[in-house]
Amino acid sequence: MTDAINATETSAQSGADLQETVRQRYAAAAVQVAEGGSSCCGPDAIEVDGNFGSTLYAADERDTLPAEAVAASLGCGNPTAVADLHEGERVLDLGSGGGIDVLLSARRVGPTGKAYGLDMTEEMLALALENRRKAGATNVEFLKGTIEAIPLPANTIDVVISNCVINLSVDKPAVFAEMFRVLAPGGRIGISDVVADDTLTPAERAERGDYVGCIAGALSFTEYRTGLEAAGFTNVELTPTHPVATDMHSATVRATKPK
Repeated sequence: MTDAINATETSAQSGADLQETVRQRYAAAAVQVAEGGSSCCGPDAIEVDGNFGSTLYAADERDTLPAEAVAASLGCGNPTAVADLHEGERVLDLGSGGGIDVLLSARRVGPTGKAYGLDMTEEMLALALENRRKAGATNVEFLKGTIEAIPLPANTIDVVISNCVINLSVDKPAVFAEMFRVLAPGGRIGISDVVADDTLTPAERAERGDYVGCIAGALSFTEYRTGLEAAGFTNVELTPTHPVATDMHSATVRATKPK
């Protein structure tokens, strides 16, 4: 199972090299937003092709957030809508970037809830902390670490969300296991991610885009389902939402940890 899931890793780079390439790409994106060119009304969005980025959020959501949080959005969906968050819940965003999903989650869970963001990139964490200050969010905490080794105790989170980040991991079974570990019994995941049709081989996925562009590292629908079930999740649902490349899709991923 592990070999099947990690078969999407390219042979040209080791796992450590790929992780560093991803870190550098997102560090540069954070610097671009924080210090780079900006429009008259705030920093320019990084992604503008319609398949990724802030345009996948409703205008009324974007308008309530710091401009830098919106501009730094690099995801392929809106996981806060997928997760159906409720007052008082504890939420963890894997690969939280500039903080857009954490800040939206914090508003939905309210003052009795808590929203955590986890990111491995210092530059993104600095941007997220500044966005938290600008938003005046008091129920938000950002953590440094990797999604393969989440720095939180077991059974402490109600909902895990993520926006187009798991495809970037070089050890997806570890990510699935860590999500299961930190979730409380009865907890759930609500994820947006790039997923490939089952007919595509890892080599064919790599032909459609690179690893840091969220394409080459994507799992197939069957690999994703099998990986989550192997970690212990039940009620696994994967639903494509829009195409991002030939036979590859942005998809919503839902699953639960048994009570």
